[in-house]
Amino acid sequence: MPSPNENAPLWGAGASGSCFDMLRPVLAIRYDDAPVPVRSDLPEAHTHAWQRLAASGTWWTGAERVAIAAEARAAARCALCRERKAALSPGAARGRHASVSALPDTAVEAIHRIASDPGRLSKRWFETLASQGLGDAAYVELVGVVSTLVSVDAFCRALGVAPHPLPEPQPGAPSRARPANVGDHGAWVAIRPGRIGNVMRALSLVPAEVRNLLELLEAHYFGPDRITDFGPTGRALDRAQMELLAGRVSALRECFY
Repeated sequence: MPSPNENAPLWGAGASGSCFDMLRPVLAIRYDDAPVPVRSDLPEAHTHAWQRLAASGTWWTGAERVAIAAEARAAARCALCRERKAALSPGAARGRHASVSALPDTAVEAIHRIASDPGRLSKRWFETLASQGLGDAAYVELVGVVSTLVSVDAFCRALGVAPHPLPEPQPGAPSRARPANVGDHGAWVAIRPGRIGNVMRALSLVPAEVRNLLELLEAHYFGPDRITDFGPTGRALDRAQMELLAGRVSALRECFY
């Protein structure tokens, strides 16, 4: 086994083995009817996100990835999710999720909980899913897909426009390529070693999902190369305003960062 290279990019070319580099076009996302002007890089990033959503990934097929996104949306209408969200402990509510796909129950449970009540996930909950057959890398890719869907849908909601139709799944088989240089570094799943922030390392078991995150991060906020640049942003908000909003949202969502 090659020795871990802590300086290698988490999203290095070819690291994932997915077919994201051969994406088929999907209907371009546009915001022409939005009540406010939208920068051109945002619909471009969202279109790319929808292309990746439809394509076969590292551990899930294109059809399964689109189904994961559909389940993430369905969580908002799921009676069990609402009951758990209102309960003192999510384990107090029993029942079945209002599933809209043929995905395994373990995947549906993970998707609905991540989409509806992520602040109360626990390692014991994760280990239960693992014992029922949800692999750690499949879980990481699932997290990436849900995060993409929630991010783009939240953008639409903030603009006051309808969420975009989910893309048509594309053919292809998952590569099931697992990075060699991951291990136990204090997370629930294997991650890359190194001194980069845990936000970036969290998905490193599936490097393709890191790349997905980075493109959306670049459009919605800043890429890693600009995190410590506090000069002009070239955006409607200056950096102090952006960080004030980010801090307030983090506090409201009880983000430990």
